Amino acid sequence: MSANGFSPENVIVVGFADDDRAYEAMTMLNELASQSRIALGEAAVVIRDDDGHIDVKDQVANEGFAGTASGGLVGLLVGILGGPLGVLIGGATGLAAGSLFDLADSEDSESALAQVSKTVKVGRTSLLAEVVEQSPEVVDAAMARLTGTVVRRSVGDVEAEVAAAEEAQREAKRKARAELRKARHDKRHDEAHAKVLELKAKLHPDRKAAAHSA
Repeated sequence: MSANGFSPENVIVVGFADDDRAYEAMTMLNELASQSRIALGEAAVVIRDDDGHIDVKDQVANEGFAGTASGGLVGLLVGILGGPLGVLIGGATGLAAGSLFDLADSEDSESALAQVSKTVKVGRTSLLAEVVEQSPEVVDAAMARLTGTVVRRSVGDVEAEVAAAEEAQREAKRKARAELRKARHDKRHDEAHAKVLELKAKLHPDRKAAAHSA
């Protein structure tokens, strides 16, 4: 990170007032990269469905860029934000239904994934990209000409939260499996107990009758 707090390696997400501009914006990022004004690792035009799923409409990737040959950070983001966790961190219905990160809270609004997810709106095309830039002005000015507003978070912040999100999902699955095992175990115990009571009643019908008369 530079002295002024700007990180050159960033994930950007761009929302547009005019939806069809997202495709032009991806072309523009490619042009900026060809002019060596930025380095472009990966970019995708995406749209979020009503159910929260994120569909990739178009994408480009520079396989010479670190990490993109084996699947880049943008692809990971699409998978996370379009899944159940995306709803919790402010996806399609998360903000209305009570999200994991309340974006009205100043501390939680610092979440990189929450900011990215909030920008990828339902029914609207957005642009996600991983870039290396010397300053924010080049990309911001280019996107503004296409009615785009840029949200930018450092690759380091995004990677840290992606790793945490993956761990959270794994832990949630582990807890869910444990609860299912416990439910099966408890059910067996209940069934066994009921069966024993039934057998006792058959073996000692006089006790049962006595208990009822009492």
